[in-house]
Amino acid sequence: MKLSIKLEKALNEQINLEFSSAYAYLAMAAHFENTAFTGFARWMRLQSDEELVHARKFFDYIVERNGRVVLKALAEPKLDWKSPLEVFRTSLGHEQRVSAAICGLYEMAQDEKDYATVSFLKWFLDEQVEEEKNVGDFIVKLELVGENHNGLYQIDKLAGHRGEEK
Repeated sequence: MKLSIKLEKALNEQINLEFSSAYAYLAMAAHFENTAFTGFARWMRLQSDEELVHARKFFDYIVERNGRVVLKALAEPKLDWKSPLEVFRTSLGHEQRVSAAICGLYEMAQDEKDYATVSFLKWFLDEQVEEEKNVGDFIVKLELVGENHNGLYQIDKLAGHRGEEK
């Protein structure tokens, strides 16, 4: 079962978007590594790793559908932010762009009656709900504490425990 040319191209664009997101999150981690916020650095590294997994899922799916993977150059990510809140707001923007792109892919697959791709994309739709909520939760916390050093310390500590919850 071969992908349409249009859908194959769009899925390849999604791979690029996922790699770009991973690269952006790694830049955020690097930013935090140069500060006292090592918990936020860990959180962003893990987020980068997740985006790489997502890119590979799209990669493998194209291959499974007898398509051709086309990788493109990545743009240089932003490197500096004024505050952890600004970083997390940037992160939310990335997640919202990814969500919109996946919704577009889902709609395209439905229009083409490519139900295998519709099924494949369902996991990503659910994942994006979780991604946006996780980032949004940190934004709310960061907005609550503002510039309070004790509050920022506690939120950073919380972020550093990501992945230990389960």
